[in-house]
Formats: sequence, C-alpha cells, structure tokens
Amino acid sequence: MAGQFTKSITSEEVVARLEQGKPLSIIDVREPDEWNSGHIPGAKHLPLGQISARHSELDPKRETIVVCRSGNRSGLACELLEAMGYDVVNLTGGMLGWKGRLEF
Repeated sequence: MAGQFTKSITSEEVVARLEQGKPLSIIDVREPDEWNSGHIPGAKHLPLGQISARHSELDPKRETIVVCRSGNRSGLACELLEAMGYDVVNLTGGMLGWKGRLEF
C-alpha cells in the first residue's frame, strides 16, 4: 500500500524553489524529537499520527510537500492525504537526503 501516491520531488528541486523565493507549503510528518533535531525552514510540523485529526489545517487546493526522515512515512502521509483530495508531493529521500539549510 505504501507508495501509492502520485507525485514526488527531489531535495534539489525544493532547495531551488526556496532559493527563488517561491512560497511553499511543506509539512514534516516526523516525530517531535526528529523535528527538534532540525527541519526545513518554513515547514509545518504535523506528525504522521495526527494527520487524520489535523488535515483540515492544510489547504487541499495548494500543493503541499510532505517530508519525513527517509521518504517512507511521508509516502504514507501522501497516500492518505491524496485519498482525501489534497494536492501532495513526497520529498524523495526525506531529511536524510536534504541538501538545504536547517532550522532548529
């Protein structure tokens, strides 16, 4: 079942968009200790286990990039959100492959 989402994006593509000043909607579905160890600037923390209860905090019409540690949990989140009508994109490789700046 995991990985049945439509779109993905690379770290390099996200970094390029951020450097161009494009406004991005990014959610980080990792656990709080992972989030606190560093996250993408401007990302919103929405742990995977809270997606069902908090998905209304997202704009279903706006493309949202979903990130986790390696890309597996974000893939599950993308699958769930896409089934609910959200426009989501999985960050390939997750934070392990992140090439940009971190916020703490």
